[in-house]
This record gives sequence, C-alpha cells and structure tokens, in this order.
Amino acid sequence: MTNRVIKHPFQYETEWNLLCDGIAELARQEILSRYEQVVAEEKQDGSLLTEADTEMQKLTQKFLAYHWPQYDFLGEEMSDAEQVRAMQSQSGCWILDPVDGTSNFAAGIPVFAVSLALMIEGELVAGLVYDPSRDEMFAARTGQGATLNNQPLIAHTPKQHIKQTSGIIDFKRLTPEMATKIAVEVPYSSQRSFGSVALDWCWIAAGRGQIYLHGSQNLWDYAAGWLILEEAGGYSCTLDNEKVLVTKVVKRSALAATSKPLYTEWKSYLGIR
Repeated sequence: MTNRVIKHPFQYETEWNLLCDGIAELARQEILSRYEQVVAEEKQDGSLLTEADTEMQKLTQKFLAYHWPQYDFLGEEMSDAEQVRAMQSQSGCWILDPVDGTSNFAAGIPVFAVSLALMIEGELVAGLVYDPSRDEMFAARTGQGATLNNQPLIAHTPKQHIKQTSGIIDFKRLTPEMATKIAVEVPYSSQRSFGSVALDWCWIAAGRGQIYLHGSQNLWDYAAGWLILEEAGGYSCTLDNEKVLVTKVVKRSALAATSKPLYTEWKSYLGIR
C-alpha cells in the first residue's frame, strides 16, 4: 500500500506572513481594543462569551475564506453539529479559538490569546498562537520547527529533575486523587496556573515552565499549541499515555515537558506507563 503524501501549504514565506500578520492585526483590532471594556455573558456550559469572541471568530472566518477558500472552518463559537461537519471536510479544516482565556480577558487579566491551526487529512500542518497583550506570535509548520516572533523556538532547560521545575498545572480538571497527590507530594519547585491553554503550551515550549498538566481541554484550546511544542522539540501525551491530538471534537487530558528526561520522570511520578 502506498502512503499518501499530504501537500503542505505555506511553503512560501509571503503566504505564511500573510496569515500570521493578518491574525495579529485582527486580534489587535477585535480583541485588544475591547480589553478592560468587556461585557460578558454566560454560555450553557458555564464559560464566558464576549463580543470579542464573536467578532474575532466572524472576521477571522471571513479573512481565511477570502485567502484560502479551499479549507473548511471550525470555531469554538459554532454549534456541535457545525463543528463535526467541519472536521469531516476532505480538503482540510481551520481550527480557531478566537479568545483563549476569555475569563482572564473579561476580568482584566492580560493572559489571553487567539489560537489557530490547520488540519489536513487528520494531520496538523500549521498552527499559531498570538498574544496581543505582549505582541508575541508563537507559530509552527510541520517539519519546519517553531518560532517566537520569527526567531527559532526550541524547548530546552538546564533543569534535570522535576523537583527543580516550575509546573503549569490546572488543578480544576484533575481527579481528586491526582490533585491530592500533587498537593501533598509536591513534585516541583513552584507551580502556576494561567487560565489560557494555548499559552500554557507555548510557554512550556519557551521554557517559561518545564512541566505541564491539564485534565480536560478542547481541540481548539490545544491544537495550535500542541503543534508548536512538538515542533519546538517538547514532549506530550494524555494521562492514558496516548497522543494528545485526535481528529474528533472531544476533550483530552494532557501532560507535557520540555525535555525527554523531565517527561519520563513526570510520567513516572503520575503513574503513567
């Protein structure tokens, strides 16, 4: 049987820059301009929705359809049925979280980002996470490495053991048993929880934390960040020791680390074989 070869887009820097610059401009226009002037409503699942979410999604979809009409579109603020249909596209599908970290955004905490990935035939081929508060663009293309503001991004750390690390840990979605174990048998030097899954992945890739744990995240939360960490040379899996990325709109657990030794030790501590 012959393996199919996926033709990856964005081989040319001009087209890649068009995407990155376009998303950054939309984020400044639709998200940052509304910061600290936020009116939020509560969705059925208890999460928040703001005008920035809806306008950023609407205009990003329009921008992508104009320049790359061959790909379908999946946005967080779409219905379940629309999301499933988009994932079944034969040509490829954009995956967008218009404001990852909406609770932070609504509360005036400057830790939020737009996350965008492109999946073709079940493979993520491109991803970017733009933090408008810091003007930081994390980006990656499959097989071409990751970048931060166009400079190479490589996941590395001088820390050799998890006792030396800073952990980015989301306790809210862990089982009580796992959360208690971490709280009682503290495995790291310090711990943070920032409220933006997309930035969590990118900050691990940048070495701002060295180990990561989250119990349940949506595809649009992690897709771009997962690719960025992969291309930066980091390591990740689920709590079931499976690949985090799946081609379904289902929630996934995730643990990650900047280096293979830390990844191995972190998995061992968590009892993952």
